[in-house]
Amino acid sequence: MMVSPAAPAGPAKAAGEGEDGGLPGGVRASPLARRLAEENDLDLARISGSGPQGRVVMRDVQEALQVGGATPSEAPVYVPHEPRPTERIPLAKLRAAIGRRMTASKQQVPHFYVTAELDAAPVMSMRSQINGLLPEDHKLSVNDFIIKAAGLALRELPALNASLDGETIIRHGEVNLGVAVALDEGLITVVVHQADSKPLLAISEEVRVLAGRARSGKVRPDDIEGSTFTVSNLGMFAVDHFIAIINPPEAAILAVGSVRDAPVVEDGRVVPGKLMQVTLSADHRVTDGAQGARWLQIFRGYFENPVRLVMDELAGGAGREGL
Repeated sequence: MMVSPAAPAGPAKAAGEGEDGGLPGGVRASPLARRLAEENDLDLARISGSGPQGRVVMRDVQEALQVGGATPSEAPVYVPHEPRPTERIPLAKLRAAIGRRMTASKQQVPHFYVTAELDAAPVMSMRSQINGLLPEDHKLSVNDFIIKAAGLALRELPALNASLDGETIIRHGEVNLGVAVALDEGLITVVVHQADSKPLLAISEEVRVLAGRARSGKVRPDDIEGSTFTVSNLGMFAVDHFIAIINPPEAAILAVGSVRDAPVVEDGRVVPGKLMQVTLSADHRVTDGAQGARWLQIFRGYFENPVRLVMDELAGGAGREGL
């Protein structure tokens, strides 16, 4: 069969080459090594092979290029990487359990989603002021403010602090917030009990301790049981927006993105601002879009006015120890 002179040269073997990569003159070379040598005008006969039976492999050609065996062309040299070996990794027990629960949730729970963009500048300002007075290992995170705001919003609108038991909706008396913690083998949810009643610093310390025990494999039953609502925050990974799957039997979960710099309109002027997106996923059997939107409004009111997160503590004296 005739081959057009314009056809590109493929990885065909050179004349006289055997199936093992042998070349005339007794030189053996792997296909990758041969291609790299051809692209850089290297003479394979002048390269010592480190492969079986003196076979020239790709690393031998790469070393020749590094010591000046390449063409004097100033064009960048393409050096292909050896592919990583394919791995078969057994599914960890935690990830398998998460997979079963989340599959059941998506199949059985009719999710709906409500997204809001919040002004994060007031929280960032208050956080900076408070952290300026705290030791390095006790500083507040943005997530601490989110947990407190979510707790107070659930206290004010308990319709989302609920779960479904057969044909009965259970509205829980306690506001126990699950906080998703990332582990190598999957996510685990630790629980801040009565989050609506605890000071910011107490929430921050509790989450730090719970997450530490989770990451060291020393969780206690109370650490992971009894949540009535979950917060999943991926903001530390520079994620702007995502939606989360409800953690049964809870009725809702809040997905939190990162705080990002963005232009905002203030008094008719465009000024620098800080924005954050949150998305509420809720169970349509327990609640509806209007209640979900109302809950986000209440949450916004607390988060965008962070002094409200400490008012009840200060009024009752509970905040003097924590703040």
